[in-house]
Order: sequence, then structure tokens, then C-alpha cells
Amino acid sequence: MNDVKPQYYYCVKHHRVEGEEGCRAIDRLGPYDTREEAERALETAEARNEEWDNDPVWNDPEDD
Repeated sequence: MNDVKPQYYYCVKHHRVEGEEGCRAIDRLGPYDTREEAERALETAEARNEEWDNDPVWNDPEDD
């Protein structure tokens, strides 16, 4: 039996969800377990970037 679950990617070049046989890896975000997660890839990336930008463990205090 083949129990491999499909994975989904978000192509930033074409602005669409793709399967594994999509565009080059450099042009994609993922993999995601569901199509819905891949559809929200840009929102997820933006939220993670915001969290990392404001993480006190990785940021030095700003000089005044």
C-alpha cells in the first residue's frame, strides 16, 4: 500500500497552489499538508516574520 500523503506548495511566481510536480523549489513555499494551508502561505510567512522581528531573544534593544 502507498500511504504517502500529497503535499502542497504555494508558487510565489504564479500565485497559486501546486502539487509536488510544480515549479522550482526556489519559487515555492512549503510543503503544506493541505491545500488550504498552502493557500494561506503568504499570510503564514508574514505572521512568522512579524513574530521573529519582535522576538527579544533574537533582537538587541534599540539604541535611543
